[in-house]
Amino acid sequence: MSDEGLQEDATTTSPAAICAKGYFDALSRRDPDAMIAHWAPDGIDDIVPLRVLRGHDEIRSFFSGLFAAMPDLETHVRRIVADESRAAVEWRMRGTFSGSPFERIAPTGQTLELRGIDLLEVKGALIVRNVAYYDGAAFARQLGMLPAPDSPAERALKSAFNAYVKVRRDIVGRIGGSR
Repeated sequence: MSDEGLQEDATTTSPAAICAKGYFDALSRRDPDAMIAHWAPDGIDDIVPLRVLRGHDEIRSFFSGLFAAMPDLETHVRRIVADESRAAVEWRMRGTFSGSPFERIAPTGQTLELRGIDLLEVKGALIVRNVAYYDGAAFARQLGMLPAPDSPAERALKSAFNAYVKVRRDIVGRIGGSR
């Protein structure tokens, strides 16, 4: 974890903040085994745009895949706010998708920049649950899976979607069904 720009306050000395800092330090080093050391064996990592990971094996496998896909991934923590058992961690990631496939997506060579927040629940100095939020649409746009905002391709996609909705609405109206 880079402390560049990390906002420190009184909450960063709580047990949850200490656990969160250790976990994100390991993430920054791209060390899945060190990351797992911060998790309860039955911990749940809910990565909202993707899926829910349950237990050490799924969490380790996911992050090993992420690090293999983006070998130069950098993680920077911007802020940690915590009480005794919960921590909110605002982060930024940057890396080149030049390694292995990730989530069945072939590497594109694109540089990805993401920002997000993790909401960790800690018991006995271990993470028992985490909910991670980041902009999945921004991720898809940077990969090239979605068109750039306000581009001709995005306008065409929206027009096609609106035409589909209109046709569907007309059909449903004619047959008297529900939407």
